Amino acid sequence: MNKDTSTWFTSWFDTPFYHILYKDRDDTEAQHFMDTLTGYLNIPEGGKILDLACGRGRHAVYLNSLGFDVTGADLSENSINYAKQFENDTLHFEVHDMCKPFNKPFDAIFNLFTSFGYFDKDEDNLNTIKAIKADLNAVGFGVIDFMNSEFVIDNLVPEEVKTVDGIDFNLKRYMEDGHIVKDISFTTNGEDYNFQERVRAFTLADFEALFEQAGVYLLDVFGDHKLRKFNAKTSERLVMIFK
Repeated sequence: MNKDTSTWFTSWFDTPFYHILYKDRDDTEAQHFMDTLTGYLNIPEGGKILDLACGRGRHAVYLNSLGFDVTGADLSENSINYAKQFENDTLHFEVHDMCKPFNKPFDAIFNLFTSFGYFDKDEDNLNTIKAIKADLNAVGFGVIDFMNSEFVIDNLVPEEVKTVDGIDFNLKRYMEDGHIVKDISFTTNGEDYNFQERVRAFTLADFEALFEQAGVYLLDVFGDHKLRKFNAKTSERLVMIFK
């Protein structure tokens, strides 16, 4: 039987296979990034942070352990249901569409690990930035941690097989209509599965145009999780701080 999906981010993220494929993500590196970022932004102790597109909550849980009041929001009900096991008085998770304001004020809103640029409609990307702006308090900061599209495109690996937990994930990467696309196919328990990830290949200039339309001010741009200077050709990440 062939399992196929179309609206990829509402289906692929809700499968256990997404978490299997990406289970080797470096939590230590992610925690160091949160240490560096919250220190740089000087978020007050007990400050309120929204982790937007939080997935299963790995960043949110760690941020909470640092003493912040954290809300994790994601469109994936399965991911939020998983994350709810970690809830406490200062850590909460909710299913939420990031195109829409959360309608609560935050000291910081983080959109991490290229959790932007999924939408089919261009206005939804703009609406997300407008929603972030609407939910920041008077001294709050927004952060988008995106891939550096130019670097990714220059170093794209067209095909590879990644074996995780006995599953051979066949990965194909290519450019299509301004998107970086990854086709993911595999067979497990006698069933064939096909998924696709599509992310708009936004550049810094593209974000600058979106920020201008949203009335947002770009304050800083960094090229990695250690907050080193951004270089369009060599930086792996595009980390933008705005308000």
